[in-house]
Amino acid sequence: MGVKLGILGLGTVGTGTVQLLQDVVGRNPLLQEIEIYRVGVRSLDKVREVELPSHVLTTDLEAIVNDREVDIVVELIGGLEPARSLILTALKNGKHVVTANKAAIARFGAEIFTTANQSGVYVLLEAAVGGGIPVIQPLKQSLSVNRINTVSGIVNGTTNYILTRMQTEGSNFSDVLADAQRLGYAEADPTADVDGLDAADKIAILASLGFGGRINLEDVYCEGIRQVSKTDITYAEKLGFVIKLLAIAKQYTDSSSLSVRVHPTLVPKTHPLASINGVYNAILVEGEPIGQVMFFGPGAGAGATASAVTSDILNLVAVLKTSTTQPNPLLICGHQDYCQISPITELVTRFYARFLTKDQPGVIGKLGTCFGNYGVSLESVVQTGFQGELAEIVVVTHDVREGDFRQALAAIENLEAIDSIPSLLRVL
Repeated sequence: MGVKLGILGLGTVGTGTVQLLQDVVGRNPLLQEIEIYRVGVRSLDKVREVELPSHVLTTDLEAIVNDREVDIVVELIGGLEPARSLILTALKNGKHVVTANKAAIARFGAEIFTTANQSGVYVLLEAAVGGGIPVIQPLKQSLSVNRINTVSGIVNGTTNYILTRMQTEGSNFSDVLADAQRLGYAEADPTADVDGLDAADKIAILASLGFGGRINLEDVYCEGIRQVSKTDITYAEKLGFVIKLLAIAKQYTDSSSLSVRVHPTLVPKTHPLASINGVYNAILVEGEPIGQVMFFGPGAGAGATASAVTSDILNLVAVLKTSTTQPNPLLICGHQDYCQISPITELVTRFYARFLTKDQPGVIGKLGTCFGNYGVSLESVVQTGFQGELAEIVVVTHDVREGDFRQALAAIENLEAIDSIPSLLRVL
């Protein structure tokens, strides 16, 4: 007996998934057990890249999640509503769910997984983070015996594409963004990508899996790339760094709390994430005893994401084909407790800061004194040149508590010789 799928949405990922399910030659033989039973669409009249019988298509998405014949619901409409309500209804009706919806999982994961556990069904979400890169199942299964201390990575292809082009061409952010929108790499409204919100959703999910607890999305510090200038990219290059938008979840050895954050970061050129360019994603997992493991691949696109969606469907087909009624603990997301997340002011990191100052003798000395008063030790101080009448000074600090560094900056801003602080970036 075939396993019946109800697919919600036939956009880019939905189309890619149907194409994969219709082209089974040379792939896993379990794919032949799957029947595309219903597909929910917005319009029945739209010209599509896949052929499906007319009785399979419907605009009534509620009917799909309530249909007794449907075994697995595949949610690919994205967004918060009606996705959340449809997922919950499917789960309450005893249907397994596969989703690529990182926004809904990051915000409503507690409600969704509690409902799934109560109904004795699974929610699989490999496609929600990193497109086609298998990272969710490895964190839940292959790496689950490790004591994870850091999950970090480049998890948004749009911002990585923009920063890569700024780096290679010396272009401005706004020019590259406009070009990325024209090429389809960035949305017409790029807010979720360039302001780091998409990456925050994804690191919340990865942190939850890596550290075995729920993550309150509001506790995730989030800063985007709009303020990164070509000047900073040039100075970073001279100092031996590249600038990447990193999503980081880190457990400190002397604390039970996590640091979970998204922000542009100066990454040393020798670091594994420094060479990840264009629309590619990479996720670095560090733990004991494994050491470092990196997952790399295309972070978006019909084929990559459809690969992840379909692998989740296959996992569930295998479950449905097994007669046991016992739940598989490696497929459950059963975390009940929330992780404690440190405020960003408690972060200990290095900083890069660029100052524009009046061209006066002793300015660097005054900067050093101010920093010293707040316990900020400087690794390097370089007067890089002039912008008009103003001298430009770049500093890189040693490790410092962010709260102390911010206090030092507030004092520096009050110095008569300081015109402005155009940029401030953390250093990995």
